[in-house]
Amino acid sequence: MLSRNLMPTLAAVLLLAGLLIGRPLRAQTSLLQNAPARQVLSLNGSWNYIIDPYENGFYDYRRQAFDQSATGRGGYYDNQKPSSRQETELIEYDFDKSATLQVPGDWNSQDPKLLYYEGTIWYKKSFTLAPQAGRRYFLYFGAINYEAHIYLNGRKLGRHQGGFTPIQYDITPLLSPTGENFVVVKADNTRRPDAVPTINTDWWNYGGITRDVFIAETPATFISDYKVQLAPNDPNTLAGYVRLEGEGKAGQPVALTIAEAGIKHTVKTDAQGRATFRLPARKLRLWSPQSPTLYAVRLSSGSDVVQDRIGLRTIATRGQDILLNGRSTYLRGISLHDENPLIPGRARGAGDLRMLLTWAKELGCNYVRLAHYPHNETMLRLADEMGLLVWAEVPVYWTIAWENLATYQNAEAQLSDLIATGKNRASVVVWSVGNETPPGEARLKFMTSLVRKARALDDTRLISAALELHRDGYQVTVDDPLGAELDLTSFNEYMGWYVGGKPSEITQYTFAIKYNKPVIISEFGGDALAGYHADADTRWSEEYQEALYQNQLKMLSAIAGLRGMTPWILADFRATRRQHPVYQNGFNRKGLISSSGVKKKAFFVLQEYYRQMARQYEGK
Repeated sequence: MLSRNLMPTLAAVLLLAGLLIGRPLRAQTSLLQNAPARQVLSLNGSWNYIIDPYENGFYDYRRQAFDQSATGRGGYYDNQKPSSRQETELIEYDFDKSATLQVPGDWNSQDPKLLYYEGTIWYKKSFTLAPQAGRRYFLYFGAINYEAHIYLNGRKLGRHQGGFTPIQYDITPLLSPTGENFVVVKADNTRRPDAVPTINTDWWNYGGITRDVFIAETPATFISDYKVQLAPNDPNTLAGYVRLEGEGKAGQPVALTIAEAGIKHTVKTDAQGRATFRLPARKLRLWSPQSPTLYAVRLSSGSDVVQDRIGLRTIATRGQDILLNGRSTYLRGISLHDENPLIPGRARGAGDLRMLLTWAKELGCNYVRLAHYPHNETMLRLADEMGLLVWAEVPVYWTIAWENLATYQNAEAQLSDLIATGKNRASVVVWSVGNETPPGEARLKFMTSLVRKARALDDTRLISAALELHRDGYQVTVDDPLGAELDLTSFNEYMGWYVGGKPSEITQYTFAIKYNKPVIISEFGGDALAGYHADADTRWSEEYQEALYQNQLKMLSAIAGLRGMTPWILADFRATRRQHPVYQNGFNRKGLISSSGVKKKAFFVLQEYYRQMARQYEGK
């Protein structure tokens, strides 16, 4: 547990005094790497909440934001209480007497009246923590969908956009000397045309604080970031960096130790607190789905120690081959959402996520596509542990405000946070910059900029996106100009469902693919209501989906450069667009596993195909 007994430093008191004008505290310039591994105080559990569709707790009657006023006060974030028993003051809210929601968790699945709610809900959590001299404290949210305004003890920490990436603030100067504190969050899941994703998506718009919340404690000078990976295409060289933050960050030694690999190396930070390293690392046991070796990595500087479990591997392409640790591989994959089909709502923790990955392993997968947004950091760690390669993606989905600079900056920030979170996870082999975006000059500029940003941030992984294609009869052409920028030629196709006729006609399609790169089919599939049986030509039946998969696999096997696929999708999931009252009822039914956990007939078709591909590529 965090210490709660010592008074804050004089510096903290002075900083607190300087913040009383109501200005937001500036966010940390980068996310604290491996924050959950720090000494933490969990804020998970019951949070009081207030539904606020008119945003009365944020704006006055002139539609002016309270937190932008001269005093910075007046909003629900004040968590105000009457000053006397007579309650003479007019206070039209009371968090302490309000209902509660469980965090982490979306609000849609916790209260029937919130199932379709889009708008603002205020959350409040009280906690006890007195700051200790010489320590720093970071408030960390795994995700809040979509826009969040965050306050501590009535003072604004900041505003965050993006429903799937972590949020972090150094709250050291704002913690109360008494130890009694409260945090208030304005969570707003309203869809907006200039947001990322934009108004139109094909998944449920879950609102709220959907991932873990905690306060992480560090020394005054601490290890804020690091990357420990193999150099590109070089399994014998360990390369990376470490960065310190704090007043004593310059000229400090940092020790890197990997005891099992016989590595002990010390570097010294520069004036910015950063140090790089590149050192020989021979006879390593490389991480792979067949042997997901994780090394215990220890970084230490002064009183700060950070420990991580990191796999080491290389990923590259050569012509139409994908090389994992120098060996050609076939990505036997499946797409999945961050949602437990058996329990309504977003996945709430490691148990839900492990269940999804266990199903993928049972299917025969060595690879998963985490669609269509950044998934929980815990999912990446589980994939490391369980031996599953990962495609990780940002929600540049369908049509985005391509010419809006703020929209691009939002997308780039989400991509940067995704890479920051996952850069030490061996499982992540593909960064995806988007899905099914329509070709055009503005879109190409937008997407190309994201590709180049990803390469600048991480040169140890492949870059891709789900490209567009066009059809002329049974001829399918893949020549999306974005493909020239990518390492993989990935695209979605729905022959036999959205395109074409019966499943038996699927095998008539042929593909003309412009790029001499590995081909990954990022989506294909069709809906089936589990338990509904008919002949193979009857839509919505398990037999139709089964025949669709059988013929899809025949068609796709004719593509010379085919090196993997992630059919759509592992399990049925909630989707507001899906309105058929019999077969859908608010669910996308393309899952190979139903919303009650039943495996459909197509599951076993794909499972057998993956057994064949495993024998072909791995000899088993």
